[in-house]
Amino acid sequence: MIEIKRGLPKHVEGISRVCSEGCLDTYKGIRSYENILRNNKVFYNHDRILAELEEKDGWDGYFVALDEGIVVGAIGGGMTGQHRSEVFVLYLDPARRGEGIGTQLLNYLTDVQKEKGSTEQWVSVQKGNNKGIPFYEARGFVKDTESLAYSNAPGEEYISLRYVRKVGT
Repeated sequence: MIEIKRGLPKHVEGISRVCSEGCLDTYKGIRSYENILRNNKVFYNHDRILAELEEKDGWDGYFVALDEGIVVGAIGGGMTGQHRSEVFVLYLDPARRGEGIGTQLLNYLTDVQKEKGSTEQWVSVQKGNNKGIPFYEARGFVKDTESLAYSNAPGEEYISLRYVRKVGT
């Protein structure tokens, strides 16, 4: 049985593993290998994840999906306005896709954000991400705009699709 809870220091290695492996699995073929490794090193290293476990202004912290104490998924997001929230990261162990774990994580974070007053939830999805796009669209997200990806290095022109859905009232 999957348990969803706030990430703790003992989950840092699992969060790092799931996010790094999930990122590699998601973006292979649509981003360069160098880009994926660079982003994993920047965003999913031990020190950064440890520092981001707790809630801060604009960041709700990490939440994990545990299966018998093992991290099999992780999500993080935050409030970006009085009634506006964002899903910044959502990854699963690639071997665990299709089990409903991503939906459980998204629902948990959405409830946290609704309690904070969110009525509108946003997410950026890489153009060509045929794992993430159908997932978010099936949960009511609608494409709004396109922009250059946040994690682009000079010379990179990867495109993020901005999706939004209504949550709460």
